[in-house]
Amino acid sequence: MMKKLISLLLFNLSLTFAFGQPYTETVYKPGIASIEFYNESKQGSIPILPLNSNERVVIAFDDLSGQTGNYYYTVEHCDANWNSSRLSPAEYLQSFTEDQFLTYKYSTGTYRKYVHYEIKFPNANLIPKYAGNYILKVYEDGDKSKLVFTRKLYIINSRVSINANVVQSNDPLKRLTNQKLNFTVDYGSLRVQNPNTDMRVYVTQNLRPDAGLLNTKPTYIRGTQLVYNDVNINDYPGRNEFRLFDMRSLKAGARNIERIFRDTANVVLLNLDINRANEAYSFQYDNNGNFLIINQDGYDTRVDGDYAWVYFTLDAKKNGADGSAYVVGRFNNYQLNDKSKLRYDPEDGRFFTRQFLKQGVYDYEYIWVDSATGKASDIVIEGSHYETENDYQLFVYYRPPGSRWEELAGFQQVNTGSRR
Repeated sequence: MMKKLISLLLFNLSLTFAFGQPYTETVYKPGIASIEFYNESKQGSIPILPLNSNERVVIAFDDLSGQTGNYYYTVEHCDANWNSSRLSPAEYLQSFTEDQFLTYKYSTGTYRKYVHYEIKFPNANLIPKYAGNYILKVYEDGDKSKLVFTRKLYIINSRVSINANVVQSNDPLKRLTNQKLNFTVDYGSLRVQNPNTDMRVYVTQNLRPDAGLLNTKPTYIRGTQLVYNDVNINDYPGRNEFRLFDMRSLKAGARNIERIFRDTANVVLLNLDINRANEAYSFQYDNNGNFLIINQDGYDTRVDGDYAWVYFTLDAKKNGADGSAYVVGRFNNYQLNDKSKLRYDPEDGRFFTRQFLKQGVYDYEYIWVDSATGKASDIVIEGSHYETENDYQLFVYYRPPGSRWEELAGFQQVNTGSRR
C-alpha cells in the first residue's frame, strides 16, 4: 500500500513539473540529510559558477539508511522564476545528460551509521552550455520520476555591471524596522530592445525563498542604465540577527547549548529561546541563516561527523490556539511543514520540537503562523530592526533577441555592513 502511495505521489509530482510549476528546493526521500551544495572555493557559499570556467560546485549528502543506493543526477535549464525553459537537454548540456554518484563512504566511529555521497560538477560527463538558472535533480535508479532532492544552481555569463546600496527605509513608519535596497544595472553593449521584457532582476535577502522579489520594470532608464530606486519597491524588513548554536563538538557544550548527553542517540538540549519582538536591537555574529557541517571531534567531517537529536524550546508568549511556531533556516530551506513545526505544551506555555542534525554550526529562527489569518511571519517572534546585518543577492537575467531562454548575465551580493 505504501509503495502505491509513493508511486502516486511521484506521478503527480511529475505532472506538476510537466505543466510548468516552478521548481523549489525540496527533499523527497526520507532519510536523506545534511545536503550541501556550494562553490568548492568556500564551504556554504552560493552554488554559482562562471560559464566555461574551471570552477566547480560540491554536491554532498548523507543517506541515513546506512545502505548504499543507486543515485543519479542531472540539471535542467530554468527561467528567472524557476520554471522549466522547455529546452531539450541536448541543447543546454554537453557530453551526457545525466551522471551517477559513484563516490561514497561509510561513516566511521559514529552512533548513527550513514553513507556519505559526494561529487563535483561540472565534470567530464555533464557540462552546461548556457548561462542561467539550473535545477539540480538527484534521483534513484536512473528514473527521474524517483526524485530524491532538488537544489538550485546558477551558471553566470557576466555581461552587465551592477551598483547597489542599502539605506534606511524611505517610509517614515518603517525607518526603524526596514532596509531599502537601491540598485542600477548597466547593460552596456548588450542588445536590449525592450528593458521591460528583456531584463529582469531577482532580489532576495539572505537567500530566503520567502523574501524573493522579481523586478521586471525599472524606475527609469538613463542611457544603458536601468535604475531601480522607486520608494515602493525592494523595501525589506531588516528582521533580526539569526539565533545560532554551535554543535561542532559533542564532548563539551558551546554557544547556546545547555546540555549534551547520550542515550540511544546523541542528545543536545539548547537554551530556552524567548520572544524578541519587543526587545531592542543587539548585534551578534551569525551566518545570515546558513549552516556549516563541521566536526571538531574527528578528522573527516564527511564521515566521522555524528548526528544528534537537537531539542528546541520557545517561550513565544503565545497560546497554541493562537497559531503555530516553526523553526527554520537554510538547513531546512525555510520550509513550513510538520517536520519544522513546534508542539505546544499547555502546562508551561512553551513550544518545543527536535531536529536530527549532523555536527556543525547552525543559524535558525522562528516563524509564527497566525490561526485566524493564516499569515506567516518571523517578525512576530523575532522582531525587525533597520540595524540588522544582512546580505542581499541580486541576479540579473537577460533574454537575447530571438532566444527561447534567459541567461544569468549578472550577480552581486551586497552586505548592509557597508553602511556602518
